Amino acid sequence: MKNILVTVDLDEQSNPLLEKAEELAQKFNSKLWLVHIAPPEPDFIGYSTGPQYIRDILAQDLRKEHKMIQEMSKNLKEKGIESEGLLIQGMTADTIAEEAKKLKVDLIIIGHHKRGFIYNLFMVSTDDALIEKTDIPVLTIPLK
Repeated sequence: MKNILVTVDLDEQSNPLLEKAEELAQKFNSKLWLVHIAPPEPDFIGYSTGPQYIRDILAQDLRKEHKMIQEMSKNLKEKGIESEGLLIQGMTADTIAEEAKKLKVDLIIIGHHKRGFIYNLFMVSTDDALIEKTDIPVLTIPLK
């Protein structure tokens, strides 16, 4: 297992994912790919982005998120784990599946949020959608 892709939400809930990924990376001497999927450009999903100041705010948010994921990668490198942090815009499950294929990963680690019946009736969770879109093994970690 040489390449592991870890989906990162850039919040405290990502900690269990990073802990498991770090454990596996150390055990198998794997490279970790920390991937955060940002929402696609508003034009891509049929919405106008509005005035320039809105575009500036979106760009500032993306720079902040990119810096956070780079810091996570740096912390792993300091522990002796080879890692790269990536921020990619797109539809979550599709983008993760495409990136995993491009990076030739052996395992995808993703969090699973427990949802209620009504939510599950109308929505498909990202982890379920990802399992449908890829043939790469997916390790789901329960999140609170």
